[in-house]
Amino acid sequence: MPVHTPLPVSLLTTLLLSLPFVGFLALAMASRRVSAWLAILTTSFGFVVAFVLALNLPDQPLTIQTAWADLSGTLFSISFRLDSIAALMLILVHFVALLVQIYSVAYLHDEPRLRRYFAYLQLFVGAMLGIVLAGNLLVMYAFWELVGLASYLLIGFYAERPSASKAAKKAFLMNRVGDAGFLIGIFLTYYNFRTLDFSVLDTAVVGGALPTALGLCLFMGCMGKSAQFPLLTWLPDAMEGPTPVSALLHAATMVAAGIFLLARIHPLLSPDALVVIALIGTITTVWGGYSALFQTDIKKVLAFSTVSQLGLMVAAMGTNNVSGAMFHLLTHAFFKAGLFLSAGAVIHAVHTQDMRHMGGLRQTLPITFWGYTFCAAALAGVPFLSGFLSKEAILSGAFDWASHQPGGLASLIPIALLLSSGLTMLYMARQWRLIFFGSYRNKHIPLDQTHEPNWLMRGPVVLLAILSLGFWFSINPFSVHGSWFFRLIPTPAEGHFGWLAPASVALVAVGGWAGFRMNAPRTDTIAVRLSLEYGFLDSLFQYLVINPTQKLANLLSRTDRRLVDGTVNNLGITLVVLAYIARAIDRLVIDGVVNGAAWIASFFGQMTRSVQNGRVQSYIMVTVVGLVLVLWWLLY
Repeated sequence: MPVHTPLPVSLLTTLLLSLPFVGFLALAMASRRVSAWLAILTTSFGFVVAFVLALNLPDQPLTIQTAWADLSGTLFSISFRLDSIAALMLILVHFVALLVQIYSVAYLHDEPRLRRYFAYLQLFVGAMLGIVLAGNLLVMYAFWELVGLASYLLIGFYAERPSASKAAKKAFLMNRVGDAGFLIGIFLTYYNFRTLDFSVLDTAVVGGALPTALGLCLFMGCMGKSAQFPLLTWLPDAMEGPTPVSALLHAATMVAAGIFLLARIHPLLSPDALVVIALIGTITTVWGGYSALFQTDIKKVLAFSTVSQLGLMVAAMGTNNVSGAMFHLLTHAFFKAGLFLSAGAVIHAVHTQDMRHMGGLRQTLPITFWGYTFCAAALAGVPFLSGFLSKEAILSGAFDWASHQPGGLASLIPIALLLSSGLTMLYMARQWRLIFFGSYRNKHIPLDQTHEPNWLMRGPVVLLAILSLGFWFSINPFSVHGSWFFRLIPTPAEGHFGWLAPASVALVAVGGWAGFRMNAPRTDTIAVRLSLEYGFLDSLFQYLVINPTQKLANLLSRTDRRLVDGTVNNLGITLVVLAYIARAIDRLVIDGVVNGAAWIASFFGQMTRSVQNGRVQSYIMVTVVGLVLVLWWLLY
């Protein structure tokens, strides 16, 4: 049953959810000059409201039933839920969105469609807030689709570029595949539990084949939004959008929505479903990491690192480590946003995304260099930084989970996750060297013309780099136990693996050494092509899905044109011919008989009428002739 909340909490929640949409409508009417600052003001106010809500959070999760749509107890119940995870996500989404919008003022200062850009950002933020605050699966699905629309608009913002339009369509369609499964899962949830409300589903009892299918269908929504194997190839292509949009997509909004969904539905996931989820997350982690290894586009390396880190979070969810996954979601938001904004500063300086045309930029971009260094080290899991703490929380939970599973195959999952830490450091060290070390290789812009951006762009990078330090999250740089974060949500059983941290650090050190010394590989080898072409997933989709679908469509088109349309056209011709024949019969036979009878009647009528001429002489002559004829008939 919904819990009736105090008026301020309900009012603040409604205000928080309404602000981005009000901002979206206001930006549609605002001038270009004030559009950026109007968006920043709206997001800043939302950040303050989110912070106030977090400080006044009730002890128990609250379900807020909207007064204007009180449909509780039905399939179409509209409610919102406020708890510790939601409050944390509200602050995170607003904070990253605010930094991205401040950064965008300088990055897109000469963009003629700036008002539209900030309007799309407001729509995007509003949709994400709706997902975070959704009190049931149906409300979440509505905002889920709105996030898909907003991401389509932002990824394809440079619509004049064919590659951007193609990337936007690819992201939209691949997400529809996952969303179709998500929608089926919603129907199965209602069929099985007769409710979609999270407050009731939290205590649901799961088990058997149907709940497993239910959980995996719901997980398909995460596979689409969070780019899990095999629906992961849209995310690197989404880099066609503006770089600040990439930071927002990868840090705290769209791709994070799938992880948040898993946190919400985790009580519904059966043990079998969790094993599948852990396996999919592990495959995605390794697949995304290897795909990043030989990329030459600075943003694509970061995009595949996001795929890999999202796989790590999904694997944590599958190993019953919800708190570890959410902790990594929090830390990842800061250093990944910092990496993308740093990459934007580099692109702004050299006017290219190809790392082969960079090098030596630490001399002219020192602040960007240090910001990039701290954020990349946090991503790779270097000690004393936030990424090390959150990764250790996930790896410790994964090994603890594997130790309680029957057989030894379950240990392959945490081992693969551990090795992926070294893989992360490998491709990040390679990228770090290509951008900031060695000789400068850009022939179009001299090195002395490259420079740091203004503080509207540098400020967010510096702040995010500082927030990537580990002591913000735990006083102990090598342990997360006792961290403030783990007082927000239940902590899983603590695993005692004293060897794990040294092994992780050793892998990071080896990966960093190998990545920094990695030479330019030959692009004709299968190992390099496997990385550059995303593990040939797009080729597999082309041969297994797209080509057969196109052939089927062509076959159906020919069948429709020749058989269906041919039948209809021939039937139409036949009916026209029959109509002409019927018209001829009607005109010659039916109308002929009627017209012939009328003509005969008219003929005899004319003859009879000719006798009636009004002359007495004629009447006497007719009488005499008639009398003679009668006498002749009587006599002879």
